[in-house]
Amino acid sequence: MARKQKSPRERAARALCSYFDIPENTMFRGRPQWEGYLEQADVALKAALSPEEWERMKAEGPDVG
Repeated sequence: MARKQKSPRERAARALCSYFDIPENTMFRGRPQWEGYLEQADVALKAALSPEEWERMKAEGPDVG
């Protein structure tokens, strides 16, 4: 069975974890560490994309929070 492809938001948040030497899947307060970097990932993605692309990407998920 094929694995579900990660969204660009999740990939960006995971990349930030790696950049800061934080294990992506380590649990913190019941959630994986990478989810704590979604806000920073969103700032960068929103700046890099058109408003239409950003809204489409955000709708793709992940929906956390």
